[in-house]
Amino acid sequence: QVQLVESGGGLVQAGGSLRLVCGGSGEPLNSYDMSWYRQAPGKEREFVAAIGWSANSASYANSVKGRFTVSRNIAKNTVDLQMDNLKPEDTAIYYCHAVYEDSWGTEYTYWGRGTQVTVSS
Repeated sequence: QVQLVESGGGLVQAGGSLRLVCGGSGEPLNSYDMSWYRQAPGKEREFVAAIGWSANSASYANSVKGRFTVSRNIAKNTVDLQMDNLKPEDTAIYYCHAVYEDSWGTEYTYWGRGTQVTVSS
């Protein structure tokens, strides 16, 4: 079982950058498909970005494509989300998500507690 902890959130002006880090303990994160989600006040949680266990594939929500980059740091056992050219509409709590499927097809899913990102105009 893996425990996920997000860090790196904060307050930034529009056009600025932040780097979120999802740290894993208990197991190596490169065994998991990893993704970032976010939830703004009054809205449902939405997908932001994902990176496969092999780190060869990444996908992004259209709203962040070209501005956000997801990557793995295997040495540190983290999955990072580099966020550039931030916009006020990026304001949300950002959550790290891990999924593992065993050889029997059973899926295990884990969430972190989230980190707040606030972008001022």
